[in-house]
Amino acid sequence: MALIDDIRALRIADYDYPLPDERIAKHPLAQREQCKLLYYKGGEIQERKFWEVPSLLPERSTLIYNNTRVINARLRFRKETGSTIEIFCLEPVLPRDYEQIFQTTGHCVWQCLVGNSKRWKQGALTQTLTIEGQDITLAATRGEQRGNAWEIAFDWDKDAGCTFADVLDAIGEIPIPPYLNRGTEESDSTDYQTVYSHIDGSVAAPTAGLHFTDEVLAECDRRGISRREITLHVGAGTFQPVKSEHIGDHPMHYEFISVPRAVIMDIINAPGPVIAVGTTSVRTLESLYYIGQILEDAPDADEEALTVTQWMPYTTPCQISTKKALQNIVDYLDRHHADTYMGSTQLMIAPGFEYRIVDGMITNFHQPQSTLLLLVAAFVGQDKWRGMYDYAMEHGFRFLSYGDAQLLLR
Repeated sequence: MALIDDIRALRIADYDYPLPDERIAKHPLAQREQCKLLYYKGGEIQERKFWEVPSLLPERSTLIYNNTRVINARLRFRKETGSTIEIFCLEPVLPRDYEQIFQTTGHCVWQCLVGNSKRWKQGALTQTLTIEGQDITLAATRGEQRGNAWEIAFDWDKDAGCTFADVLDAIGEIPIPPYLNRGTEESDSTDYQTVYSHIDGSVAAPTAGLHFTDEVLAECDRRGISRREITLHVGAGTFQPVKSEHIGDHPMHYEFISVPRAVIMDIINAPGPVIAVGTTSVRTLESLYYIGQILEDAPDADEEALTVTQWMPYTTPCQISTKKALQNIVDYLDRHHADTYMGSTQLMIAPGFEYRIVDGMITNFHQPQSTLLLLVAAFVGQDKWRGMYDYAMEHGFRFLSYGDAQLLLR
């Protein structure tokens, strides 16, 4: 049987574990760096504290983390009938560029999830908001449906000079994960952001990074650990459990990635192991190899052709080294006079996947039967992940977004 057939036949039920609601952390610790850390190296497990990470990382490591910032993506409109319609912004449509859409004034279009959509029969939804002392009228008009999402056009007073970023700041809510089983609180506006977040675009936090503080980052610097930033805007698909019996029937979502040329060069020349902070960083970095493989065969490939599809790692013969793949991207950027690679990835990492760039990762404890758990199992081995999670359960670790962390080293 071909590798792709083996991967697609994996049963998601084999990646299940009991997770009582009381073990799901509803809020982070007051001091982020004081959370527990499951330290896994060479098959051995230890319980440590997150603030120890700088001393536990191998010498001359390169630490790569996701600098995306969570936007106030959830908007609520109340109809005259009293019904509340919830609009959850997923990704830009017009303009398609993240940076541009947040700076638009007067009009933009997003792909959105719509809650209570049966109550939205026709016409625009409107509400009045105040931005810097000005009363602004915001209108939302529903357009074409795409799967379970809709194109929503937002219009507001163009002459007011307010950007869509201003609109979201004024009336949007931080979209905390549904598995927390609570509403958004004021504290989430800071708790659900990493200390290094500064590129707007995510609808979910890269939660492994929530444990870092400025002091922990400074200790990394003091120990000579290089720190580099990449961007992957996390989509709502990160919340979606695998509902199919086999993972071959589960569609992965596309996510926007951005990696500076300088970071790619740093990976090529890394003097030690590459450590990814979070599964989003893992997926971004591992996608680079396959982008470089595409460029090996088609140096002038266009943006659409450079998209990493879900099953590419299991169907594409890996004929070049990792350094050659990364150099292909650098050469591509140089030919196009660009200093950053931007594209999208649908990459599925599951047991059977061969890691080519990431030597270690910092991550949280993930939902049962999730693609993120598959990613961890692919890194440590199918026979190891369950022992790690059993250890965490027996030793009082807290789970999911606001829970404790893991440092996994090969």
